[in-house]
Amino acid sequence: MRFGHRMRAGLSAIADSVFVTGLALLNVPVLAVWLAGLVLCPVPVLGTDVLTVAARVVRWRANLERTLSTRAGVPIRRPYHPAPDSHELGTRRWLRWIITDSATWRDMAWLLPGAFVAASLGLLVLALAAYGLVGVVLLPLWLFLGGAWFGYGLFWPTANLGEAWLALPQGAVLLLVALAVGPLLRTTCFRFERLFLAPTAAAELRLRVAHLTVSRSDAIDVQAAELRRIERDLHDGAQARMVSVGMTIGLAERLVRRDPSAALKLLAEARASSAIALVELRDLVRGIHPPVLAERGLEGAVRALAMTLPVRTAVVSHLPGRPDTPVESAVYFAVAEALANMGRHSKAGSASVTLRYVDGLLIAEVGDDGVGGADAARGTGLHGIERRLGAFDGTMTISSPRGGPTVVKMELPCPLSSR
Repeated sequence: MRFGHRMRAGLSAIADSVFVTGLALLNVPVLAVWLAGLVLCPVPVLGTDVLTVAARVVRWRANLERTLSTRAGVPIRRPYHPAPDSHELGTRRWLRWIITDSATWRDMAWLLPGAFVAASLGLLVLALAAYGLVGVVLLPLWLFLGGAWFGYGLFWPTANLGEAWLALPQGAVLLLVALAVGPLLRTTCFRFERLFLAPTAAAELRLRVAHLTVSRSDAIDVQAAELRRIERDLHDGAQARMVSVGMTIGLAERLVRRDPSAALKLLAEARASSAIALVELRDLVRGIHPPVLAERGLEGAVRALAMTLPVRTAVVSHLPGRPDTPVESAVYFAVAEALANMGRHSKAGSASVTLRYVDGLLIAEVGDDGVGGADAARGTGLHGIERRLGAFDGTMTISSPRGGPTVVKMELPCPLSSR
């Protein structure tokens, strides 16, 4: 299984090498357009238009490389300053925002070195793979061509069928080398590009402040919405029922001497209403912090939740300890919301929840075999999960192609206490 995984990773790296090498060749005309925009900048209208196009092209190319790098396991964040409040494309204010951003000049500085490194490493992988593939298929070619001469050989020439047999193991070795070093060279290429395209220390601090500002606002909104929900539930549920209980008892007091049997019935109704109010209060408390979460921890609470679902749900946990109570509660409700969305929309026959802790990250994955097509931008439930996790610097990623399966992955940085 591990060998098969490495083979797939190698083939993927070779395919990516073709794509990345082709993209690297675009860097030269992109740089030429940018330089033309800078030269023509003093020219009215024309210079502004050319520089606007050049700036957009440079950022598009750099962001495309950041996306490819992140998908390959070398994450690169976008380091740009936030756009001004009113920024019409091509205006002087828009161009000032672009040109005064140091990340723009780092993008431009990356174009030529990035193209050279990406093209060199990509062509090296392609050359090894192509040369090895030719060696592997050379013997069948000999048989097909009936012994016609076919030149090949890294260490020896191939001029007859006997020498073609020697090309077969040589080609196989080169092909395996290409599959083995392909992922390594691809990662090396993206790590080199990260030197130019990643945020600087100042940009990281700015992005951190912006993220904390947004997450604080989201946390305040979530807390306010939660307080409104509790107030509404108390007002419409337990509070109204307790008022009804009080009125019923008052009526029973007036009837206790004239009609004791009617008073007893009213007291029985009041007792039943008080029992229902108690259940509603328990449900409300459970919605704030479920007792099962405090008693059994995250793993036990998720297992108890899975048992209540109509869909068969497997729970796998590899947690060496317990997270802090706020984090534990946030993950529990995020998993509960993801499972609720699964039950409402996915038409799944089975689901799974995986909990694990890797390198300081608490990871929860909720998957199902439903119809797929889940998108956080189109649903309030998944967007609510993002806001809940964002208050703890957590992230959520969704893999949900049409036809399924769907996997919702949630990650929160946190320490764990000992069991």
